[in-house]
Amino acid sequence: MEALEQGMRVAALKDGARHLGLLIARIGNGSMECPECDTIINNIGLRKKEVTTLLGETTVERLYCKCPGCNTHSFPKDRLLDIENTSFSPGVRRLMARCGARDSFAKGEEDLLIYSGINVGEKDIERISEAIGADIKTREGIVHNNALENPPDNHVPLMYIACDGTGVPVIKKETAGRKGKQPDGTARTREVKLGCVFTQTGTDIKGRPVRDEGSTTYTGAIETSEVFGNRLYAEALSRGLLNASNVVVLGDGARWIWNLADFYFPEACHIVDLYHAREHLHALIKILSPPGETAAEWFAFLEEGNIEKLIESMSKVLPLDENNRSQAKTEVEYFKTNACRMRYAEYRKLNLFVGSGVIEAGCKNIIASRMKKSGARWSIRGANSIIALRCCLASSRFEDYWADRIAV
Repeated sequence: MEALEQGMRVAALKDGARHLGLLIARIGNGSMECPECDTIINNIGLRKKEVTTLLGETTVERLYCKCPGCNTHSFPKDRLLDIENTSFSPGVRRLMARCGARDSFAKGEEDLLIYSGINVGEKDIERISEAIGADIKTREGIVHNNALENPPDNHVPLMYIACDGTGVPVIKKETAGRKGKQPDGTARTREVKLGCVFTQTGTDIKGRPVRDEGSTTYTGAIETSEVFGNRLYAEALSRGLLNASNVVVLGDGARWIWNLADFYFPEACHIVDLYHAREHLHALIKILSPPGETAAEWFAFLEEGNIEKLIESMSKVLPLDENNRSQAKTEVEYFKTNACRMRYAEYRKLNLFVGSGVIEAGCKNIIASRMKKSGARWSIRGANSIIALRCCLASSRFEDYWADRIAV
């Protein structure tokens, strides 16, 4: 039966491609105005073009035109059909972008052939995926600029803003002159800063906070914290920041995160991820080796958000050994710096999230699973294009983008 299925499928696609070609032939050339200067362009003959479509290969015959005003050449029908500067139909490019975003470009080539019968090259997948990702990035910038100028007036009861960073392997020229963690002091990665915005309107039967389904949107790139801060602020604005009754910023103890939060979201409630705080306490206990009851008391202080008492107790038992003392003081300083962001008992009474699991999962699923594959090395331009594409997909915005995108 499978042989019959495959044979009928091939025949149906071949017939469909033929009819698609006939339909395309009936379509006019659209606007005959120059896209550069709006001058009426002159027809200088017909040209044929082979196009890969969802149904297979087809031939498009269209006018080749020249503008008498600016002397540029164009194919009006290509613009009309959205195949300008490409030999792939919009439907094929859509699948190529999804494949390139989900897995390696080589795997995307294989998947597209197996599942759709469309044979394109690995480099084609890469080129189209990055082009669409770059277009998404450009459009996101337009949306963010609009949000900065005209913030929406939708009401949001409780908004969360979270961000984190994770390293991505890049080609050598992208790390030139940068210090890193390699044995020779050089770097082999660049940090992707990822942010997300989500909302909460309720709790579960146990009173634990519940994230609103489908409310999480992501934005990110390899860029400075200043540029990223503006990006994250604009994303929050586009989600209704100015009309949010309550705003919470979640993050680990990284200094850049809280500098960003203090600048862009000074009125928000700032919360250090409880699980990161526990990790730091575990690290300190490992250095100090206090009695079991003392360690248990320290964890109780942390859960209560009584950080001043925790710091006081830890400071009394710092080791005399210079190396261990220095490490222990670094951990104590972490709690001193973030004490005002660790009032966990108060946060729980307000039914707030105290963990940054959403952004942690985003770093893993959006960035690491695609960008850190074995042997991967990215240019910043290519990485940012794929990051934009994956954020768009993870935010459930890809269909909206495709419906009204600028043709790629």
